[in-house]
Amino acid sequence: MKKLASFVLAALITLLVVAGGNQFNAFNAANAQNIPQINVNAGLAKAGLKLQELGSGIYGLIASVDLPPASSDLAICNGGIVIGSDSVLVIDPFHTPALANLLFATVKTLTDKPIKYVLNTHYHNDHTGGNIAARSLGIPIVGRGTIREYMLNRRGPNAQDSNPIPPDLIVNSETNLWLGDRQVKIERAEGHSSGTDITAYVPDAKVLFSGDILFNGRIPFVGDGDIRAWQGSLYRLISTYPEAKIVPGHGEVGDRSSLQQLQAYFNDLEKLALSWKARGLSKEQAIAESSKIPDTYKDYKFKPLYAAEIPNLPSNLVTAYDQFTRSTPIPLIP
Repeated sequence: MKKLASFVLAALITLLVVAGGNQFNAFNAANAQNIPQINVNAGLAKAGLKLQELGSGIYGLIASVDLPPASSDLAICNGGIVIGSDSVLVIDPFHTPALANLLFATVKTLTDKPIKYVLNTHYHNDHTGGNIAARSLGIPIVGRGTIREYMLNRRGPNAQDSNPIPPDLIVNSETNLWLGDRQVKIERAEGHSSGTDITAYVPDAKVLFSGDILFNGRIPFVGDGDIRAWQGSLYRLISTYPEAKIVPGHGEVGDRSSLQQLQAYFNDLEKLALSWKARGLSKEQAIAESSKIPDTYKDYKFKPLYAAEIPNLPSNLVTAYDQFTRSTPIPLIP
């Protein structure tokens, strides 16, 4: 468990221009980006990643690793690539510069177009630790809300991040990133990471990059969020994108049913916590009697996040107890 804590803390977790409108013009990345030459196929295999095409010019780099990871060379989260008519968007450059450079090198095997933006779907280091590689190439990094503050002050799961590189561009409302004639809609989401969550949707291909609003087939990390707000975000995505392919922050590519499965998990967690409250259980009593993962979720990965005590990473049971047993009950989101 010490191994899990040290690596996940390093793996879980700049801004010169502020963009608050519906659309902004970012600088064009130079055509000659000095991306390191890498054997991409070997690199993807070493990182535990598979490259999955989701539509014309749209790819996910999907991580298969479970917790605890055997090596820091393994990617925990998923990454994304969106190729437009004149440039490229890269989503979530993983937790190390080496993995980020692998992502950038993968882009160069797919297109000669320059990388115009790197997008951080939230501040956790497993999605942002590779920002340093983007900075060294002069690629603008996009994020939301208080992401700079959280990264620079090493908040929450980023407590052991020794060299945070926050975004250069902040978006706080719906924003369109244009890659030539390809639109990518950037929208706020709530619930996972303290007001820094955003999603990216490609309308012409109906592909949604959800960030950690969706953990698919994984126990989610909830210790830095608000479960009720997260339930609300899931409900909105289910309603707004009923036909989308969804690249989650963690897990296999999913769809509307994947959002519904995570929503059901949260409903089960909330019902459990409200039963503790009704019986007046202490936190210690509640966790002791409920530490076994329900059979419904026995095949999920990331099981240590359910009940294990990991420094700076409150478990699902601890977070559910804190959020639901001390609040006034309100109806569950259906």
